Amino acid sequence: MRLAALLLVSTLATAPALAADAPPPPELPRLGVQADGATVSGVSSGAYLAVQLHLSQGSLFARGVAAVAGGPFGCAQGSVLQALGPCLGRSPIDVPLLVQRTQALVTQGEIPPLTAQQNARVYLFSGAKDTVVNVATTQALQAQLQALLPHAHITARTDVPAAHGWVVDREGGDCDRMAAPHLLNCGVDLAGALLQHLLGPLNARADAVPEGALRAFDQRPFHTGPDLGPQGFVFVPPACEAGGCRVHVALHGCQMNAGFVGEAFARRSGLNAWAATNRLVVLYPQTGPGAVNGCWDWWGYGGAGYLGRNAPQMKAIAGMVARLQESPTR
Repeated sequence: MRLAALLLVSTLATAPALAADAPPPPELPRLGVQADGATVSGVSSGAYLAVQLHLSQGSLFARGVAAVAGGPFGCAQGSVLQALGPCLGRSPIDVPLLVQRTQALVTQGEIPPLTAQQNARVYLFSGAKDTVVNVATTQALQAQLQALLPHAHITARTDVPAAHGWVVDREGGDCDRMAAPHLLNCGVDLAGALLQHLLGPLNARADAVPEGALRAFDQRPFHTGPDLGPQGFVFVPPACEAGGCRVHVALHGCQMNAGFVGEAFARRSGLNAWAATNRLVVLYPQTGPGAVNGCWDWWGYGGAGYLGRNAPQMKAIAGMVARLQESPTR
């Protein structure tokens, strides 16, 4: 299905709420994760939101961002027509204009000054056979970030013959075919590549990931709007129970939340295998039934302030990271 359809179909296929008689999921644990900046990655709409978190949340996500099949910050300019045109590579993107508009948001106080991000590490990926988000869109994002963050460490990969989705090297579907759960087996360890770019050298990934390390948690204390699901997922290696680990936020794409694919992205993205051996907690927030086809808000379906520091979805995710930073309860 083309992203145009994903954006325009809203309530026909959305994530269900918890059953009325179902017990609420447990609260997100306090794990004492490191407070010197989380990293964030995302695919498709999640890539757009990852960039928004990186630029709008001050130092919280300033260390690094990875965008898979995404585009520039503020690309849609609050218009779904803009989102479906230039932002998918259907026509040229005016990068200088988007740079100016981002700088204007700083001046207006909608987002903080981009001081903490100046030495950020950025990983960009676009599949060579992606017919949904054109490679040109990712190239526009790279140009925008180079203008806004001239000292950032940016790398981009566009040579893998992948369709639209998240690339894996273990279990997944055909590399060049877009199909649920949108995990594409291209023989490329994308999770390892992006984590090592963002975090530096890592221990080898685990061959077997402990099943019990992935937990559901209650997202409702962070945001009660229907655009966020009632529960999210968090991967906690046993070594992280006592605190001191780093945290990475991983954002699914359209039609990739729990209502569409269950735990597929949270379990099979490849991120957990690296997290298990590198003292890394991975947070998987989930959109809900009010999110247009499960997409994160990158064009303004939730209101005009979707790019600002107080946008509901971003504020909720920032609150989740803040909870993880709190000292573990004994």
